[in-house]
Amino acid sequence: MNPSVDALRATFGSAIGRALESCGDTIVYVRGDALLQVFAWLRDTPDQRYDYLVDITAVEYRDRERPLEVVYSVRSLERRVDLRVKVELDAEADLVVDSVVPLWRGADWLERETFDMFGITFRGHPDLRRILMWETYAEGYPLRKDFPLRGRFSRAEQVRQALAANPEAHYSMEELSIAEAYGELSPEMKERLRRGERGTLAGSE
Repeated sequence: MNPSVDALRATFGSAIGRALESCGDTIVYVRGDALLQVFAWLRDTPDQRYDYLVDITAVEYRDRERPLEVVYSVRSLERRVDLRVKVELDAEADLVVDSVVPLWRGADWLERETFDMFGITFRGHPDLRRILMWETYAEGYPLRKDFPLRGRFSRAEQVRQALAANPEAHYSMEELSIAEAYGELSPEMKERLRRGERGTLAGSE
């Protein structure tokens, strides 16, 4: 068992739930209202230093009695140690948990994807909107267990909605200016990008 679990229990008491080992990974359950404090402690405490947020996702089980879980994977790059943190949410209640973007900027798109696929709201996220499905997508959350395999709308209706979407309306001017800069590239560079070629930096070989 990862020794961080005992350190968490000593520091946060009842906010730390059960812990288990699975396939060599340590999983620890944390109460949702303590999530930000726990992650700040894991990131900033000298003998912990979980400074890299690897992933955020969610799990919904077929057993309707089980809560939906938000899953965080963090790693201490210096110590080469991994920890998986889970928060349980009642699937019949509001699916809300605090955003960890204030701690890790890289959580931005990870939380948006989890919101898009599972319908979990990340309180305090700077720009919580769909990232894989279009903004007006009305069929629900595709990775929830109650989502029908073929979707709720006919294929024709899905195509109609996709074609009617205006994705440019959901990008900032900065993002659009980056896309427009493509037109300023030389024909040679455009051809290299089209072929998927990667450049190399001097001295990187």
